[in-house]
Amino acid sequence: MQKLVINGGKKLSGEVTIGGAKNSTVALIPAAILSDTPVVLDSVPQIRDVKNLRSILKDMNVTSEMNNDVLQIDPTKIQFAELPSGKVSSLRASYYFMGAMLGRFGKAVVGFPGGDDIGPRPIDQHIKGFEALGAHVENKHGQIIITTPEEGLKGAKIFLDMVSVGATINVILAAVKAKGTTVIENAAKEPEIIDLATFLNNMGAVIRGVGTETIRIEGVDTLRSNNAHTIIPDRIEAGTYLSLAAANGGDILVKNIISEHLDAFLAKLDEMGVNLEVGEDSIYVKPSPDLKAVNIKTMPYPGFATDLQQPITPLLMKASGEAMVIDTIYPKRVKHISQLTKMGADITSENDLIFVHGGAKLKGANVSADEIRAGACLMIAGLLAEGQTVIDHAENILRGYDQVVWKLHCLGADVKLIGEDDLIES
Repeated sequence: MQKLVINGGKKLSGEVTIGGAKNSTVALIPAAILSDTPVVLDSVPQIRDVKNLRSILKDMNVTSEMNNDVLQIDPTKIQFAELPSGKVSSLRASYYFMGAMLGRFGKAVVGFPGGDDIGPRPIDQHIKGFEALGAHVENKHGQIIITTPEEGLKGAKIFLDMVSVGATINVILAAVKAKGTTVIENAAKEPEIIDLATFLNNMGAVIRGVGTETIRIEGVDTLRSNNAHTIIPDRIEAGTYLSLAAANGGDILVKNIISEHLDAFLAKLDEMGVNLEVGEDSIYVKPSPDLKAVNIKTMPYPGFATDLQQPITPLLMKASGEAMVIDTIYPKRVKHISQLTKMGADITSENDLIFVHGGAKLKGANVSADEIRAGACLMIAGLLAEGQTVIDHAENILRGYDQVVWKLHCLGADVKLIGEDDLIES
């Protein structure tokens, strides 16, 4: 277990550069095994999830080498392997290996996916998609076993019963080499899905309509990578630092941003009275003395992202009045609340509604980061609080935030990571 020790209450300033999108990266790495040639990914975030995915690749005899933010993956000697629950259960995005292995081998055996405990996240829509393509799926002793008939996967029309990023991505990965045409209706529209489709199309896939409700995939026989793929900036990391900057009083420049990916989030900051200067690929947060409480409702993209409802909470605590947060995606995403109250926050949850009362003085405390975005929330709160905050299970923050301690140091924060850190290796 790692601890993040924060001596808070300091005014921060300077600039921070956003890394590649975690939610793209965790799909692109499994997608790389569909290539018949080595793959190069650029702007790869240095996060724990990347290390875990590379370990899974190694189990399939796929070599990978990380040099700063460039990841080289060589799947040319790939071997089919069952992916046991040990590694898979710690990382929910490992379920993308189901679609990728199905596309590559026509079969997959994957331990039941894990990840953050933020309420039920069933994979029934993933299974529905695989079965529509002709696969047989069964759950045996906590393992998902997927097989296909001799003739292989065939394109199909698939209507997702609910908008699901994971199911949309997994069906794309499975269908990209299927015979014929696959149509995904009620597809998710997230920028990370567009990023994945761009990567696959550049290797010879034929995917159209990403970013809309209907995606069409014409199956191809082979995929070959010819150029490095640069991952889009992480909109969740960007929103987290924008929230920190606004809550801390501004004078922080956040670089490498695609502001269009943050339209719903930026609209809420504007409604609160945050003074922003939006540039071509950066946002400067100016001092904003009069912050007003707002109500937030998370929705599928392009709505307000569920991954940003916890990081924006410390900013809501700085505003005057009562704010209400409704998370329609993961209503049980409330693990930060009990920890914030230890720090003196006036925040409660009732019937899946979160109520935040601004104006409470935060004081340092011992708290626990039980998942990524709750950890980011506590990190911001610790930077705002008077005294020392110690965040246990800081490894969860490292799962999703690129070089976070170094970036905070660049802003003048007094933070220190305690505990073994074997995150970065070649």
